[in-house]
This record gives sequence, structure tokens and C-alpha cells, in this order.
Amino acid sequence: MEHVLTLVVRVEKNARPAQTDALENAARAVLAILSDERSVGEGEWAEAMTTWQDHQIRKIVKRARGAEWRRAESVPGITVHGGTAEVRVFPPTAVDAVPVELANLQVSGTDFEDPDELPAVEPGVPVLWVNPELEMSSGKAMAQCGHAAQLAWWDLSSAARKEWEAADFALAVRTAEPDQWTRLLQTSLPVVQDAGFTEIAPGSRTVIADHPLLTR
Repeated sequence: MEHVLTLVVRVEKNARPAQTDALENAARAVLAILSDERSVGEGEWAEAMTTWQDHQIRKIVKRARGAEWRRAESVPGITVHGGTAEVRVFPPTAVDAVPVELANLQVSGTDFEDPDELPAVEPGVPVLWVNPELEMSSGKAMAQCGHAAQLAWWDLSSAARKEWEAADFALAVRTAEPDQWTRLLQTSLPVVQDAGFTEIAPGSRTVIADHPLLTR
């Protein structure tokens, strides 16, 4: 049976997150649950995480505000904060068994913008490069960035994972320039290929994870 990992972004009426903050915190939330002690060994989420990771790592992003957000917080999970964004991630469930507090939340309405020009990425910070030729809603892009962070996590050594975790999963999300994207595709860095459930064609390459501890 297909399983899905749910992410919920907080979108209050007068406090919408900036686009890049939302993307970066979605990626960090996925890394947080992958590394959590409850997700491994005999942890309470371990079986669900293993079942999900053994198949397509499907993710869905929803939005919540006010009472909806408070109900979402009552469901076991992990909340990640950063900049203007707040994202909560939940252990995977079967598609038809998503908790009612999450199942009833809306998927649409997650189109965000960056109010200012983005700062330069600090040296040594992992970057998730978004395909400049695709148009995706913010929710879709959040899921794709979560995929990219997960692929990088899988490829890293145990020591590199611990180093990243100690840095609170520092990362940046940026849209690549077209020629830069072409060069990145020629490397051995992890590339997300979308399954095509929503918005874009199956097999579309959406995000490349450029972590300094991964070889190109």
C-alpha cells in the first residue's frame, strides 16, 4: 500500500511565509524526521519510516492557520522554524490513513513570494538548486526540496550526517541559472525526478542537491 509523508506549512491570514523560507524549512523538516531517534531502530516511527522509504518517497504539502494549525500541532510530529516560515512534518501513513486533523487541510493556497533579493549563499552551505525551466506551486516546490534533501541524506556518510545535524541542517534553496542547471545535470549529485502525480510531467528533473560533502 502506498504511503505518504505529510508536511504542513503555517499560513496565517496576515503572516504568509516567504517562498525561500518555506522551501528551506520543508527540506529541513524532512531531514529532522529522518534523523530523529523515533524514526530509527526500535523507535515508534521506525516501521512507518522504513515502509515509506522502501517505496516511492511521496510527500504532500498542506497549509493551516489558526485552529487548524493548533489541531495539526496536536498530532505527533516535528515543527521546524526558520525566517518567516514554520513547517511541521509528520511520520508517514498509508494514503487513506492520514490523520483527520491533517487530511482535511487544503493543498491549494501555498503560492508564496520572496519580498527581497536573496542573499548570497555562505561558503560551505549545502544548496538545493531548483530547475529554472519548471513552474511549480510553492507547495509542490516544498515537496521537491524535501525529496532533494532526503536524497542527499541517503548519499552522505554517517559522519557527514552527524556533521549536518550538528549544524541544524543548514541549507539554502536557490533557482539555478539555465547554464548552471545544465552543468549540474552532468555531475553525480542527487537529482529529483518527479513521479508526475501533480503539476508537472512524470520524470521531470526538479531539484539537485549540492552538498559539499558529496562529490560532483
